Amino acid sequence: MIILGIDPGVATIGFGVVRAERQKNTLLRYGVITTPAGIPLSRRLLQISQDMEELIHTFRPDEMAVEELFFSKNITTGISVAHGRGVILLAAEKLGVPIFEYTPMQVKQAVTGYGGADKKQVMLMTQRLLGMKEIPRPDDAADALAIAICHARSATSLLNTERVFDPEKYDTR
Repeated sequence: MIILGIDPGVATIGFGVVRAERQKNTLLRYGVITTPAGIPLSRRLLQISQDMEELIHTFRPDEMAVEELFFSKNITTGISVAHGRGVILLAAEKLGVPIFEYTPMQVKQAVTGYGGADKKQVMLMTQRLLGMKEIPRPDDAADALAIAICHARSATSLLNTERVFDPEKYDTR
């Protein structure tokens, strides 16, 4: 299964593409989408939409994992990120990519085993889990990879019975 992980934003959107198999995740690509400052929000959102559609067409992900919004201090920034996140979700829905959403705590728990892990711990474990020589940079791309890993662990879990057990394949008489 190919998973596109997304760390939403407006100025910078992190993305990470991972191939998930039961016990192994393989890095395919990661990076960021950026939009220039100083242009109207509507134009930035259009660029995000176009870039997301291009990412989806290029990598043909089976599923997309997106971080849920977390408002800490600056609600104005949160509202801006919410606009970008909406465009990201719309692009995936438009192209028929199933969307899964995770909180920052869920991502930390899945990657490090501890929901209160700090950013550095998450980045180091992301590096280790994907067999990378260096910590992925920038931070937004590293976050997107962690989100993809979180979904990979959830989607390939033996506990996920929807994906493991197909009643059509078994005679239940």
